[in-house]
Amino acid sequence: MIENLSIFPILGQAIVAVILLFFWRRPKWQRILSIFGSSVNLFIAAALFYFVYEHGTQTTQLGNWEAPFGITMVADLLAVSLVLLTNIVGFVLSIYSNANMVSARVKFGYYAMFHFLIMGLSGAFLTGDIFNMYVWFEVIIISSFVLLTIGGRKIQIEGAVKYFTLNMLSSIVFLTGIAMLYGVTGTLNMAELGRVIPTIENTGIVDTISLIFFIGFGVKAGVFPLYFWLPASYHTPPAAVSALFGGLLTKVGVYAMIRTFTLIFPLSEMNQIILAVIAIFTIFFGGIGALVQKDVLRVFSYLIICHIGFMVGGLSLFTEVALVGAVFYMFHDIIVKTTLFMMGGVFFRIFGNTKLYNMGGLMNNYPRLSLLFAIPLFALVGIPPLSGFWPKISLFGASYETGNIIMLVSFIFASLITLIIIAKVWNDTFAKKELETAKLKQLKYFDQFDRREKTAMILPIALLIGVTLYYSFFSEHIQIVAERIGHDLMHPETYIKAVFPSKN
Repeated sequence: MIENLSIFPILGQAIVAVILLFFWRRPKWQRILSIFGSSVNLFIAAALFYFVYEHGTQTTQLGNWEAPFGITMVADLLAVSLVLLTNIVGFVLSIYSNANMVSARVKFGYYAMFHFLIMGLSGAFLTGDIFNMYVWFEVIIISSFVLLTIGGRKIQIEGAVKYFTLNMLSSIVFLTGIAMLYGVTGTLNMAELGRVIPTIENTGIVDTISLIFFIGFGVKAGVFPLYFWLPASYHTPPAAVSALFGGLLTKVGVYAMIRTFTLIFPLSEMNQIILAVIAIFTIFFGGIGALVQKDVLRVFSYLIICHIGFMVGGLSLFTEVALVGAVFYMFHDIIVKTTLFMMGGVFFRIFGNTKLYNMGGLMNNYPRLSLLFAIPLFALVGIPPLSGFWPKISLFGASYETGNIIMLVSFIFASLITLIIIAKVWNDTFAKKELETAKLKQLKYFDQFDRREKTAMILPIALLIGVTLYYSFFSEHIQIVAERIGHDLMHPETYIKAVFPSKN
């Protein structure tokens, strides 16, 4: 049982998804089963995290085929941390979907696809085989495409076409890189690749393959100039789907970058420069794009792009301190971005739309709700002592220590422009006086919900804000985890030894 622990988060989500297929036409039962299944899977993910934290990296050889001949699942601290966060997000969104997802969409398989997507994300984090990662990416793409199109509105279809086209192109690039990698090394096991790649004398072909992988992962992460699909699609589906995408989908691309460029392709000086330049442009264009948007969901979409630059920039610096900052920032960003898109769903229920110029009056009409919503907004900026502040200390420090002043300036720019953008959102949504007559009636629409609907929308947001506050006031706990992850990433022999214990 213990040796197979790393596959339990995947099996758990698969079982829930299959069970839900048998309740296709029973939305009420689907909602109940999804919440119950998500809570069980959250417990499994928490147990796996605790076991790995206490006992170190765990591996499972599927089919009892020894590595590198079979598929290996590897539960190291980075992977299980992301699996735990994924299940936290999945749990709160299963509750949030009770109010946000109408029964007509539920009957088209929303909850089953929701759990298949969580399964795909968990598989991508836990796999120790680069081709298997490609397979899990395809599961993610198929599930997310269905979630984007459920409801069939024109704007959804347009966004889904852009999303699917760009992500399929990235998958083709990724598959091409895998073929070239196998041709050069003769293996696709990630730990074995970590041992073989340093022995290859032709470093030019290795650098070329690594850049092909970066392009494939860059589309999924939403880096410059490959990000245009993201703001065109993330604001189109219901808020529960947008929150799932905004919190997790781009992070699987960032995770893949961090994993491959620390374990398989340790960054050359030239590749560090390329990643740094892309990170800087991602920060700049994401920030400027968010600044000029008139829709709050598109603002949040562009801020996803801008803040991906923090993580890619941390990777480009390629020091232990920088990786600690990048990992901590990814943990923070998953929770805060999910919360923001859930807040977008509340804005839509209150105002009837998400246009900034049609909003206003929340502070006067909903002061307690406004105070609650202020926390993730200010955490996004990184105002001390909220969660966004702590990883920036590591990123700023690593930039200064490595002498990369341009990266340091870019990080400061991202923080300042985020402050300006959030101040604009706060003014238009909370501080501005409410609109007149018919618009004011819309503002009272939230009061017409029954207590169950309000609870289903506000409780999940409050739970994630609780996680944000834990990050903020107990940041030393997250810092310890991030430091252990950073050390393991800079010393890949730990990962390799877990996969091949008899060969070390």
